[in-house]
Amino acid sequence: MYKKIMVPVDLAHFDVIEPSLQVVADQAKHYGAEVCYVAVTATTPSSVAHNPEEYQQKLEAFAQERAKVHGQPVSARVITCPDPIADLDDVLVDAIDEVGADLVIMPTHPPKHLDVIIPAHGGKVATHTKASVFLVRPQQD
Repeated sequence: MYKKIMVPVDLAHFDVIEPSLQVVADQAKHYGAEVCYVAVTATTPSSVAHNPEEYQQKLEAFAQERAKVHGQPVSARVITCPDPIADLDDVLVDAIDEVGADLVIMPTHPPKHLDVIIPAHGGKVATHTKASVFLVRPQQD
């Protein structure tokens, strides 16, 4: 059913993305789908990389490690923009079409009252694309 799964990742926050990565592995195996890991960064140095090229190398290494887990083909794409925090939703929506994804799997947080003012990224992405969007919430203890 699904041929290409897009997974937005932030290499600086593995703890946030880890639960969704297991779902990605399960779905990729189940559908025999390629997984495209997408990261959004600025052109300025960050805690992960000094520049977008270095970030791309690290994302590609991350994708290859994940391929060992789910055994499916992978690709990695770093997208640069001036303000990743402000532009993240729009950049992710554009990336879905650019990479040809038909499923997006991304982490999200439990609903909060503040979501009325500042909606979650997953909700905005889901309402602005034709691709299916699977939001993974962290496990509650």
